[in-house]
Amino acid sequence: MSTKAKRQTYKIKSNERIDYKQVDILLSFLTEHGKIKPRRSTNLTLKQQRQLSKAIKTARSLNLLPFVTSLED
Repeated sequence: MSTKAKRQTYKIKSNERIDYKQVDILLSFLTEHGKIKPRRSTNLTLKQQRQLSKAIKTARSLNLLPFVTSLED
């Protein structure tokens, strides 16, 4: 039996542009610690992953997204 985690599917069309103002969509591509999820787990094309990365970094610099999330226990 395989113990691999089930991959989450992300619904972004190949011609759809990823924008930094779509914070709710960008949040789904971040881990619980605020890191950008890798391409192998998001199943995006290379072009989409680059757009996503650029949009997240722009949103972070404009304070729409946090750089890191606090780890309060």
